[in-house]
Amino acid sequence: MDTNPRFSQQQIYGPVTSRRLGQSLGINLMPAQVKICSFNCVYCECGLNDNRVGKTPKQDDIRLALKKTLESLKAENKTIDTITFSGNGEPTLHPDFESIIYATIALRNNYFPEAKIAVLSNATLINKPDVIRALKKVDLNIQKLDSAVEHTMRTIDQPTRASFTVKWVIKQLQAFEGNVIIQTLFVKGVHEGVAFDNTTEAEISAWISALKEIKPKQVMIYTLDRPTPITTIEKIATETLQAIAERVRKNGLEIVIAE
Repeated sequence: MDTNPRFSQQQIYGPVTSRRLGQSLGINLMPAQVKICSFNCVYCECGLNDNRVGKTPKQDDIRLALKKTLESLKAENKTIDTITFSGNGEPTLHPDFESIIYATIALRNNYFPEAKIAVLSNATLINKPDVIRALKKVDLNIQKLDSAVEHTMRTIDQPTRASFTVKWVIKQLQAFEGNVIIQTLFVKGVHEGVAFDNTTEAEISAWISALKEIKPKQVMIYTLDRPTPITTIEKIATETLQAIAERVRKNGLEIVIAE
């Protein structure tokens, strides 16, 4: 197993070229060099969760660092497509997530009004009123749904909370009333002796049924692109992703493939 995670070394990083989001300036709300997440995905480029305790950055420090970075980018005549909350774990875990989102919107409007604000989330905290309010304010509310089959979701995503279920998350995602983008990573392999493949007919049928219930404004699908902490997993062929995308389109949903 590869235990060398790709940590964000600071709270504001990039811009980096993203398959999904163009030139993306990243914001990491988790402690630098510590992986803290409410999922423990077998494919996460940051590695698996660890037990170290890190210092969560303060909201004022995040705001000041972002302001300084945006000022610098503006002075250098650089452009960004998105300001993206991602990093070393689940961004909505930050206790001041809502306030940070509002501050980011204000700074974006002042320096790069054409840039979009994106949140990459695993949907584990979308029942919290403050998280919901904040996510409804961003341009790209991107929530994860890697499988609509319970045992597959648990094998791939390994949620740290036992009460997190497929049925629960589908119901919560419906509450966005379409103002949500669903992201799904397709992968197959073996983990701790359990084989999985979220591209089988049963998996895709269940996943499309879930999408029809959620009614997202867009679906993003992709597969492995970077080293993973578990080496017994495989990326999915582009042809398979294209076939999945075509089935989604036939059900009246917009979909993009990040390649």
